[in-house]
Amino acid sequence: MAIPQHTIDQILDRIDIVDLIGQRVKLKKSGRTYSGCCPFHQEKSPSFHVYREKGYYHCFGCQANGNALKFLMELENRRFIDVLKDLAQQAGIELPKQDSDNKKTSYQRSQVQPPSPQPPAPQSIPFEHIDDTPIIDAHPFEQTTNFQLDDFYTDFSSDTVQQEVSLYDLLEQVTQYYQQQLQHAPHAQNYFQNRSLTETTLTAWRLGYAPAGWQHLEEAFPRDIEGLKILGLVREKEKGGTFCLLRERVIFPIRDSKGRVVGFGGRALNDDIKPKYINSPDSEVFHKNQLLYGLYEGRKSKAEHWLMVEGYMDVIALHQAGITGAVATLGTASNSEHLNLLFKQNSRLTLAFDGDSAGQKAAWRTLEIALPLLHDGRELRFFILPEQHDPDSLIQHIGFEQFQQLLQQAPLLSDFLYAQLSKRYDSKTPEGKGMLMAELRQLSEQLPNGSYKYLLAQSFRERLGFGRKSFEQTLQDRDLSFTRLDRHALLIALLSHYPVLFPQFEMLRAYTAPHSTLGRFLATLNHIYEQLPTDMEASRVFTLGACHQLQPQILPILNAINLNELQIENPEELDKHAQTLFISLKYQYLKQKIKKPASIQEAKNLMQQLHEITKQLSSTTINQIY
Repeated sequence: MAIPQHTIDQILDRIDIVDLIGQRVKLKKSGRTYSGCCPFHQEKSPSFHVYREKGYYHCFGCQANGNALKFLMELENRRFIDVLKDLAQQAGIELPKQDSDNKKTSYQRSQVQPPSPQPPAPQSIPFEHIDDTPIIDAHPFEQTTNFQLDDFYTDFSSDTVQQEVSLYDLLEQVTQYYQQQLQHAPHAQNYFQNRSLTETTLTAWRLGYAPAGWQHLEEAFPRDIEGLKILGLVREKEKGGTFCLLRERVIFPIRDSKGRVVGFGGRALNDDIKPKYINSPDSEVFHKNQLLYGLYEGRKSKAEHWLMVEGYMDVIALHQAGITGAVATLGTASNSEHLNLLFKQNSRLTLAFDGDSAGQKAAWRTLEIALPLLHDGRELRFFILPEQHDPDSLIQHIGFEQFQQLLQQAPLLSDFLYAQLSKRYDSKTPEGKGMLMAELRQLSEQLPNGSYKYLLAQSFRERLGFGRKSFEQTLQDRDLSFTRLDRHALLIALLSHYPVLFPQFEMLRAYTAPHSTLGRFLATLNHIYEQLPTDMEASRVFTLGACHQLQPQILPILNAINLNELQIENPEELDKHAQTLFISLKYQYLKQKIKKPASIQEAKNLMQQLHEITKQLSSTTINQIY
């Protein structure tokens, strides 16, 4: 039974890992964490820590680590699916049942006798699971060149029983039918040619054409009308009879994460026809709010950077030009599920919007939807298009390289938010500043607790001139260069200046020598973090006061590294520096520790962590250091 990753994530989100582990290990609150003796190796002094907010445990001794699933699997030597079922029951989440799912996604093919004789029907196509195995390079049906409708039927005798058929198989057959119809529709071919699509692109995206006939699908698939009705491709008239939903339109097949066609988008060839776009209705296999057009193709192309645009043609044109991370919603406004789908691909996303007033309103609505999703480490940019351009026309007008430059210059959420609020309120008057900060506080309440929420408010205060210091620095001075600074010293300076960033580094305590300056500094922050004042300057003074015993070691570092001079405007920029520094230090510690593991089990745990952190290293710029 294949369990969707989003279901597993939902289960883990609802499980309190402290309560779960606390039933099996005696835990005691220690600052921000809970500690106890490790259940995976013998020890007298507690070195096992549980992090409630992260849903994570880590042993400082044997380096065992993971989430609630892994804890129960390793402690009780149980299978993944058995543990997941138990956790799902505790979380009140029902796991999908394979048998019932199959029944929901199938229909009864009727016994209407097709023309004879007929060649054998094709076998059902097995689709690979992206989450379990590598993405397939090409869909088996993409190689079909000699399409015949007769191929879809076997030679049934009069006493043949009804046949249960998969809706996915029917959708595949309809896709091939639309592809074949495109070959006989010059006006539809001209539409794609005028949009500069190549034959390779037409084939890769399996584009097609729905003819004008009101019953063309019924004529092509007389035994599958029940399935066509379930999919909403054939509908019943109020006064009796049926009609095809998509007629005289170019067709965009929509694929799910496994590469299966689950629905269609149809665009009218004449702009005077309304609506211009019609999509398949939701069905047992098609859920518009949970899908993104181009996501399967982007994953297949191993895209690294993701851009959400508005239309199907924008996605296809950008992919053809080399922007393989372009995706679009399926005729609906973007929602939290769409954004979470993309955040699972990359923690940094860009959203494209038209430059007109409607585009600005859509951008603001999306910003409000995105706020609760912006956990530390996530970054959102807003790409506002020039007027009279969509992504398709813009990339054809200015070319790939200039388009990429505009993408890279797209403002971060913090910059976009400040620009929008500055239009509403006069930031030069005390009254305007007060109203601006009041609306920011209201919006910030939607953000998850973390350093980004804190730093966003602080960056606004500095932009509005509340206690900001003035420095003249070159661009090079603004760069936190890891090649010029000792990483231990840089971390102490960073956390002294921004104590609110501590949660991003607390995991380093598992690798840092407890009696070293950095180890003692992190331990102190762990105990005082929840008592930190909300004011930035007050939190800095409070931290230095708590670390008074370390001042002989800390003060020379703060005198040598004046982070205040960097004047980092954006909380996203600071967050990115913090993430990069964390990955850099963790990699460094793991490389050192793995040279002298205390046991075979510790060596195994360290190797697993090193593998994971190496993958993170490959996606950042700091891999150039090593």
